[in-house]
Amino acid sequence: MSEATHTNDASGARDPPRLDGWPLVGNTVAFARDPFAFYDRLDSTGDAVCYSIAGDEFCTVFEPEYVQRILVEENERYVKAQAFRQAAAGFAEQGLLLTEGEVWRDQRVRIQPAFTPDRIQQYADAMVEYAERTAEDLASEAGAAENIVDVGEAMSELTLRILAKSLLDVDVADRRAVVREATEALNDRGDAGGASAFVPDWVPTPKNRRFRRAMTAFEQLVDDLVDDRRDAAGEHDDLLALLLHAEGPDGTTMSEDAVRDQMVTFLFAGHETTSLALTYAWHLLGRNPDAAARLRTELDDVLGDRRATMADLPDLDYTDRVVTEALRLYPPAYVIFREPTEDVRLGPYRVREGTNVTLPVFKIHRDERFYDDPDAFRPERWTDEFRAELPEYAYFPFGGGPRHCIGMRFARTELKLVLATLARELAFEPTYDGDPDLTMAATLRPDQPMEMRVEPR
Repeated sequence: MSEATHTNDASGARDPPRLDGWPLVGNTVAFARDPFAFYDRLDSTGDAVCYSIAGDEFCTVFEPEYVQRILVEENERYVKAQAFRQAAAGFAEQGLLLTEGEVWRDQRVRIQPAFTPDRIQQYADAMVEYAERTAEDLASEAGAAENIVDVGEAMSELTLRILAKSLLDVDVADRRAVVREATEALNDRGDAGGASAFVPDWVPTPKNRRFRRAMTAFEQLVDDLVDDRRDAAGEHDDLLALLLHAEGPDGTTMSEDAVRDQMVTFLFAGHETTSLALTYAWHLLGRNPDAAARLRTELDDVLGDRRATMADLPDLDYTDRVVTEALRLYPPAYVIFREPTEDVRLGPYRVREGTNVTLPVFKIHRDERFYDDPDAFRPERWTDEFRAELPEYAYFPFGGGPRHCIGMRFARTELKLVLATLARELAFEPTYDGDPDLTMAATLRPDQPMEMRVEPR
């Protein structure tokens, strides 16, 4: 790495290459017409490329070294990008996802104790128990419906129940429709391939109105859960208790609005991303029967006839590789947004203050510079030697630096335990052809129901 790469001084650096665009609209039309093709074009232009969308200045970077600099080495010079804040307007704006500076640091410190290794050990039993119930339900449903199941829906219900029980000690089974509607409305409004992604949240479009209705119902659900906890007898030791009672440096607890926004954040992000990761994993295993067979052999060898536990995870090496590879090919949090608060330097380039900087996880994860046959599902690629040679931030499904996903350890544990539990009992065979078409929304989502034939092993 050159000395120039390390310097903080942006003077003397050149602007990144820039895409040609139309007067006034810039590159908006090309991006909205096909976001995936647009990113392909960016990638073929350079390792950092500038362009304009909806009047805002953007710069996308494809070099892991630049990603590391933004997220880790100089993270204090960046905030969440304006484009991201606009897209999330009206969604948990006082939650951990969107706050900045001292407010964010105070929240992170208060919430972190809910995600220590010891705490996650306590959550493991609930993860496996709910996964076993889902296996029973899927086997029953499959038998009654010619073996066809919407796996995306099933995984969403499972991960929401695990999250609600583990972190909040609540049962949302009878109120899942509220969370589901808010999730769908947020993704629908944020679809990068539609005009709604560029319309301010205050404009009364059908999608904005749907989103506001859904968020009102979601927030009311959370308020009801908080009221139930306040009225409940006894003490609790979970995330909700931390949100209600943990004191900050000034001795105060979080405001009611901040508590609500934290719960909204975790109920949405904590179940949506994990359910997508599981759905994509079943898709990949269904399309690659040799990998599925190897996974089941490992589970039979390690577990036999008993349920998986946290203590088994170090021995479930191939299970871990399946999870890692699924997150590489289909990272639910597919782009990270940052904005420099001053002119900064990335390699030979100057990125100007206020630029929306995007870090395309989904593109870097499939870069042939780092991955042989990058579009192929190859869990076996994740050897110790390969991991050692892979550049930092050529793989970052949970972000990185101080603002990496606080639930990363929780999510990876859940993914492996659920995968192990269900794969021991069931086989998933996609009923559709090829890979799913994807939508760039709040998360990287399939644009079709992920219907699969589910059968007992």
